[in-house]
Amino acid sequence: AISQSPVAANDRQDTMAPKKKVPAAPISSKKSSGVKKNSNPLFETRAKAFGIGGALPVKKDLTRYVKWPKYVLLQRQRRVLCKRLKVPPSVNQFTKTLDRNVAESVLKLALKYRPEDKAAKKERLLKEAEAAKSGGSVDKKKPVVVKYGINHITSLVEQKKAKLVVIAHDVDPLELVVWLPALCKKMDVPYCIVKGKARLGAVVHKKTATALCFTEVNNEDSREFSKIAESCHGMYNEAQRISWGGGIMGAKSQAMMKKRAKRMGTK
Repeated sequence: AISQSPVAANDRQDTMAPKKKVPAAPISSKKSSGVKKNSNPLFETRAKAFGIGGALPVKKDLTRYVKWPKYVLLQRQRRVLCKRLKVPPSVNQFTKTLDRNVAESVLKLALKYRPEDKAAKKERLLKEAEAAKSGGSVDKKKPVVVKYGINHITSLVEQKKAKLVVIAHDVDPLELVVWLPALCKKMDVPYCIVKGKARLGAVVHKKTATALCFTEVNNEDSREFSKIAESCHGMYNEAQRISWGGGIMGAKSQAMMKKRAKRMGTK
């Protein structure tokens, strides 16, 4: 037998292939935590496939991709333009509306003096006809109601019969009422601007109304009415010169101007 030298044996051990690593145990063979999920064998769990004919996609906010109606686009663009461009004082005054609590009290008072609707008018005329037929007399006392219609209100203000004028802030075209605050100031008639031509229209049984006018109120409401008229007179008639509006840049422009100002400050 030929004996090998210890040096040759060591060289052969170095050239041998390395031992293979034993693969890790599969997940299923791991020890369970002891809590078993209640799974129904009748229903197979499958991952959702969102392809054609597959599961419905997850709901996303698609507001940006909606094809909005033309009137919505126009009112949004108008709002942005009124922010960006310089708005003259005569137009900007319609953004200074009464606060919510005072406006509600004005409208509640106006609802007490609603003019009669078609049904009430028909009933009144029938009673008058029946009374005339029977030979009796009918009390034709003039009712105390709010006045509406821009021409009618104008004549009442010019004659100084108006006690309080309520103007809507969203009249379109604005030229219909843009001169009315100046006329009220000249004639020293208290006026106020409230939100919503539709709210004013609801008082007088119409879709919309540009303005309403109080000429007189009953004795029980005179104290409340005088308080409202005084506050409106101080807020609008006695107000200082109305400032210009608009001139507000967008978020991107504001960020750019901030960066520019920061750069100029560092130099």
